Amino acid sequence: MTPEQKLTELGLTLPKVVAPLAAYVPAIRSGNYIYTSGQLPMVDGKLVATGKVGAEVTPEEAAELARICALNALAAIVSVAGDLSSIVRIVKVVGFVASDPAFGGQPQVVNGASELLGEVLGEAGKHARSAVGVAVLPLDAPVEVEVIAEVV
Repeated sequence: MTPEQKLTELGLTLPKVVAPLAAYVPAIRSGNYIYTSGQLPMVDGKLVATGKVGAEVTPEEAAELARICALNALAAIVSVAGDLSSIVRIVKVVGFVASDPAFGGQPQVVNGASELLGEVLGEAGKHARSAVGVAVLPLDAPVEVEVIAEVV
């Protein structure tokens, strides 16, 4: 089953690439690697939620937001690579979680992104990862995810 078919099976479609909020591009290719800029949980050009995880946003809600970020990252990758089948492997995921000072569950939040990549890409979706708690993210987003993918 192709990654595109897997997306359909999951009831998902790749969104339009989120327009940059500042002076950068959504993704860039260097050799056989595509590096995405940080992707926020944007749907139809709008941020889905704001606030700190562990305060205004629950860890479960944040994991769902991380899934949206990962889907946006896949869209950014496809905008450069052409299709999901070009992805050889997701090499690295970095997840940033805007956290209440008492919150320490960043890995579980970023699992939302990691699990989506595994569901869509299978073995090629397994990756190295960092999950980092931060004080604030752009637009007061709860989560931001960036991805490095190896492509053909």
